[in-house]
Amino acid sequence: MRTPHALLTTTVTAAALAATVVAPLPAAAASVPPPGAYYVQSATTGLNAADASGAVEQHRPRGDEDHQQWNLRADGTLENTDGPGTCLGRAGDQARTVACASPEARWEIAPVGADRFTLTVPGTDRRLTVVPKPSGANHPAPLAVGTGTGDLATWYLTPVDPVTRPLPPWDLRTLDEVTFLTAHNAYANGVDGGFAPPFIDLFPNQNRGIERQLADGVRGFMLDIHQTPDGAILCHNSCTLVSRPVALWVDLQRIVDFLRAHPDQFVTVFLEDYVDPGVLRAELARVQGLSDVLYRPDRTGVRENGWPTMGELAAAGHRLLIFTDHSRAADRAAGTTRDTFGVLYQREWTVENHWSMGPGVGASDWSCYSRWYDADTTIPLTRTEPGFRPLFVMNHFRDTTIASTAGTDNSKLADRARRFCRPAARKKPNYLAVDRYDLGDPAAAVTALNTYAYP
Repeated sequence: MRTPHALLTTTVTAAALAATVVAPLPAAAASVPPPGAYYVQSATTGLNAADASGAVEQHRPRGDEDHQQWNLRADGTLENTDGPGTCLGRAGDQARTVACASPEARWEIAPVGADRFTLTVPGTDRRLTVVPKPSGANHPAPLAVGTGTGDLATWYLTPVDPVTRPLPPWDLRTLDEVTFLTAHNAYANGVDGGFAPPFIDLFPNQNRGIERQLADGVRGFMLDIHQTPDGAILCHNSCTLVSRPVALWVDLQRIVDFLRAHPDQFVTVFLEDYVDPGVLRAELARVQGLSDVLYRPDRTGVRENGWPTMGELAAAGHRLLIFTDHSRAADRAAGTTRDTFGVLYQREWTVENHWSMGPGVGASDWSCYSRWYDADTTIPLTRTEPGFRPLFVMNHFRDTTIASTAGTDNSKLADRARRFCRPAARKKPNYLAVDRYDLGDPAAAVTALNTYAYP
């Protein structure tokens, strides 16, 4: 049974997260991993193989909950850590848990490239596989054993306790090695202006204005923009009945002014974007000095060569990255793409987990799975490309912001990052997005994550 996290009395501290750092291992050719505890993780969906009462299904990653950890043994069997003597095996064309002594528990594990594997029935061409996605639906949960090929039959064996490595000095760290404190709905603070209709505005996501957030070390800002006759305006859900809302250009000007005064700092803006591209372009044109600090990874070879170092970004003056959650396809249909004026499509450059841990009170859902996984889209948290690793946005907040709940949740941020989201994405979070960043010391989790690199 899943532990109700709101009731946990023991919190894994940021120091415990930092303590996972060990000396790096020398590089080695691809081979079968050594015996140990692993997640068996689909290369297609990023979901984990789990023991579901005898069936083996792909489930949303949930760390050491939900029977998702498997001990790889020297004989090629995978014993469930929650069920000694019970292994990942098969019955006919279905993946099942079986007795570890059974021949149906044996697999031939072979590398496919640097970090992926196939699990094949010995002496056959039958492999553990994800079932193809039916039209208009997600991939089915039950896993199969068949003659599947490609990514459907390819798996990560993600260590439960991975080897990490120390980070170099700040200016030599690449952008994807750094973690930033990020304010969810940073504009919804009740200080800078209105953000929601009456009654809804009684539950601000933050309680400090943008300038104070910058001074406090917030370096990621999630902003919702809606189209009105006045341009792109910051509102939650709608600008109807919102008193004194703030225009996007006003908050961007605050950020640009901060960056001009602090030439060693880097800021990222995430737009939940409900405006036409022409309206957004006109809004950005009002921000003085924006072009001096705007970072364009699409023009600097990042997809081919990886992310630059923080020192390189500072030296070039490239210190503000702006993403939109809008669709490139929709913009093409409208005739203008946002990246022509420096706003990048988030799905092309990041991965992001689902945005809610549940309602404002009660137990929370710590499962860590892609925001962009549905019948029409499959962008797993594990996505990588040759030479390029997407930035990982880790959301850690609920549907409604209740101060006491946010404080408790934020105090457990390091624990969730370590046990749930880091292995789910096979990468360290780059942005830790929270409500009420002033409660529960989420900055401590950021500090801890900035002590090591993974993998």
